[in-house]
Amino acid sequence: MPLLSLLLNALWLITGGIWMALGWLLAAVLMALSIIGLPWARSALTIAFYTLLPFGQTAVRRDEFRGREDMGTGALGFIGNVVWFVLAGWWLALGHLISAVGLAITIIGLPFAWAHLKLALLALWPVGTEIVPADDADRRRMPGRI
Repeated sequence: MPLLSLLLNALWLITGGIWMALGWLLAAVLMALSIIGLPWARSALTIAFYTLLPFGQTAVRRDEFRGREDMGTGALGFIGNVVWFVLAGWWLALGHLISAVGLAITIIGLPFAWAHLKLALLALWPVGTEIVPADDADRRRMPGRI
């Protein structure tokens, strides 16, 4: 992990990132306790780790990153996102939004507020996304790649 990402992740934990990661972990546990929520529990756990250390990683659409569709990027993914939104997405997004507003008040908090806003969008519609190192995502987006 580059030094800048390490520093930003350390500050992120202090400025509230740990609380939202715990919110995602709670969502994962609640999903795992119900039979209906089992398909979303692993994804919520993955995003909990991403929320804990977001700098140096990014969320990308799985079909664009891998170059092929799968169950989570088609019609079943859409249905999965609707169910996720109803069960957990809206309250996680609201938590990220409240955190972003609080952090945006200060100049120092602006990068962290921006990260919370990106996580709020991810919280609303996470099915079909994958968390990857930012360098990998940048390499895939470069023109002329093989």
